[in-house]
Amino acid sequence: MTEWPATAAEAIAVQEELREQVEVADVEEPARYVAGLDVAYDGDRLAAAVVVVDATTLAEVDRAVVVGETAFPYIPGLFAFREVPGLLAALEQLTVRPGLLVCDGQGLAHPRRFGLACHLGVLTGIPSIGAAKTTFVGRHSELGQARGSTADLVDGDEVVGAAVRTQHGVKPVYVSVGHRATLATAVAQVLQLAPKYRLPETTRLADRACRDGLRGG
Repeated sequence: MTEWPATAAEAIAVQEELREQVEVADVEEPARYVAGLDVAYDGDRLAAAVVVVDATTLAEVDRAVVVGETAFPYIPGLFAFREVPGLLAALEQLTVRPGLLVCDGQGLAHPRRFGLACHLGVLTGIPSIGAAKTTFVGRHSELGQARGSTADLVDGDEVVGAAVRTQHGVKPVYVSVGHRATLATAVAQVLQLAPKYRLPETTRLADRACRDGLRGG
């Protein structure tokens, strides 16, 4: 991919090309450092944040925030093309390399099976997963109220992710594989990263960092 796509057709072609490189397998040891990634917007202005935590203690060890302008229009299913450039720039500024990327968005739970988590994973080679607040595609059966309850997220006849109850009685988080991970590992990681709240600590920290970045904080 030599140039960033300028049209929806070009972007879809990139997704269809790169999705062939997605690996659904645990290819590395459990990550020591895990990164949360998120982007905040103010019109066409954006702040892309990556916050790295220790996987065991969840203590922050590094962060980077990049402020810039969007380079692609908002088109459902192509949201990664707005976010990837800024997030890649932020990843390049880190001094601690994460062993897992946790994206505030979808991985395989995407119409073309190539959401933001897949895109970033393939481009960086770093294992990645998606942990989204809402579904984009797929349905799931009712899941138990207890923390750790799960239900397959199914699109057509394909399991594309899982609904995961991270805290008792709260709305589930929607987890899917991005790259170089399995769904079981993705679910386990999200639960480990969410000991107190609905969302993983990585997502909470990255969300705060990108919002502060927009405000110049």
